[in-house]
Amino acid sequence: MTCNFSKYLILVPVSFLLTGFAFSQSIDFEGIIDGLDGQDYSKLEIEFKAIDTSKITTYDKATWLYYYSYYQLKKDNHHLAYQSVIKSKQIFENINASSDISDCNFMILEILSHQNNLKDKDARKKAIINEEHKKASESKDSNALHRVFYRFAEYYLDHDNGPEALKYFKKEYAVLMKQRDTLRMAYNLDNIGTVHLTIFNNPDSALYYSRQATPIYLRYDDNRALSYNYNNIAEQYKSKKELDNAILYYIKADSIPNSEFKAKSKVVFYKNIAEAYQLNKDYKNATYYLNKLNKLKDSINDTKQNIAISEIQEKYDNEKLRVKNLENEAKSQRNQNIAISLGGSLILGSIIAFLLFKNTKRKQKLAEQDKALESQKLATVLKEQELVTIDAMIAGQEKERQRIANDLHDDLGGLMATVKLHFNALKDKDSPELYEKTNNLIEEAYQKVRSVAHAKNSGVIAKQGLLKAIKHMADKVSASNQLNIEVLDHGLDQRLENSLELTLFRIIQELITNVVKHAEASEATIHLTNHEDSINIMVEDNGKGFNPSQITKTKKGMGISSIDKRVEHLDGQLTIESENNKGTTVIIDIPL
Repeated sequence: MTCNFSKYLILVPVSFLLTGFAFSQSIDFEGIIDGLDGQDYSKLEIEFKAIDTSKITTYDKATWLYYYSYYQLKKDNHHLAYQSVIKSKQIFENINASSDISDCNFMILEILSHQNNLKDKDARKKAIINEEHKKASESKDSNALHRVFYRFAEYYLDHDNGPEALKYFKKEYAVLMKQRDTLRMAYNLDNIGTVHLTIFNNPDSALYYSRQATPIYLRYDDNRALSYNYNNIAEQYKSKKELDNAILYYIKADSIPNSEFKAKSKVVFYKNIAEAYQLNKDYKNATYYLNKLNKLKDSINDTKQNIAISEIQEKYDNEKLRVKNLENEAKSQRNQNIAISLGGSLILGSIIAFLLFKNTKRKQKLAEQDKALESQKLATVLKEQELVTIDAMIAGQEKERQRIANDLHDDLGGLMATVKLHFNALKDKDSPELYEKTNNLIEEAYQKVRSVAHAKNSGVIAKQGLLKAIKHMADKVSASNQLNIEVLDHGLDQRLENSLELTLFRIIQELITNVVKHAEASEATIHLTNHEDSINIMVEDNGKGFNPSQITKTKKGMGISSIDKRVEHLDGQLTIESENNKGTTVIIDIPL
């Protein structure tokens, strides 16, 4: 639930997985989870007190502490939240609950992001982020990865490193896009807008991204994100000197009911509103909101919370060091006892057996490596031949189209133009009707020749680029079939290299052909996203779907073989997701 309250803008948060604790639980925490998702904190306090933590299992106690930490965080009691999550983490560490330790780490990052002027804050955050990044990369857990990428982006934004912040927000967006997580994609777009305003001072770009997020928050009834979104849009208008619009959106942000992080959110809102009124020379309202701000600040003692958090962290670090020293001493003593107890004969026998076994395995491994090497060489030769064939095919097609287009335009087109000029001499004859008919026929023939020449010259690709070619194709298919195709793009303002555009067009054309032929779909969507270092293509339909496990390397029907070869030729990756009666999604990533 990260919110950076140290700036005038607020980062829209990632969300915690409150139902992630399941395997070892004996206590039903459903009432607490429902309370955390809602706004009734008085009822939630009763739910916590109803559980006697002295009579539950160790795992359940750690889980209770985690939820209680989140509860105190939402009430802006950050030192109490930190104290609970540290205790929870210690218990999970003692029972080696790795995924639960990760949840505690993300909670710690969340709490630290709310605090200003906290000693060693950056060092603690960076250490935890690096630890979780390593774990997420090894496990390939997409939920953990998108949370880690968000934290990296937040860290670099706090340090005014705009390019790195954007890089990690875009990495997060790619993960969320594969998960089809529309709401978190909206969070991501809003945060990209924050980077454009705070680092690059580009309010127009910031507005572009933030406005894309607004209707999604309204659709999902996400009041907290919507209030942050309105505040950020107001900041963007203020940067453009449009103070009336800025004040309007500040007031909208402040009017939305939201009990999470209420106090610190209001501090940001009141500070921004007061400054906007002051710039607009409305000193009466500016004074009104400054008074509200000062009263609210008195109720929030950041210094006291920071001291408490630092003391808790110091106790945790000391306890962790003491346990580690005891473990090292015990391990050293245990190893020494084992070494003394081993007999010389046992060591000698083990060495002889090991050498015999190792020699046998080495011979087997050498034979397997030789066989694998030969197979690899053959596969490499076949692949190189296949790539050369594909290159030659594409180049030949383009060359032939160009030759036909030039011949039609330069030879036959020129000839028809000359004939038309000759027939103009008929004006002086006695048959104007014959002249008019002849002239119309020649004009029609000349226009057809030009149309054929332009159509053969690589179509819309050569003239207008990949995006317009795909939209043109989508319009034609939608008009001629019982299928509605929508094209959504992001970052395709600039043209790509011509041969790459042609290959991508052929791939998408083949995918849409498959939808028309086989899917029995009524709707399809083509997503095109340029991530600067890669192109992402996603084609979705609501058709009958199929079982992807039936597609093998030796049996790929429905044109998949042709698409797979083109993607492999571009060093890309092809992913097919489908279920019977639930549609099909094809995702393609091509490096640039």
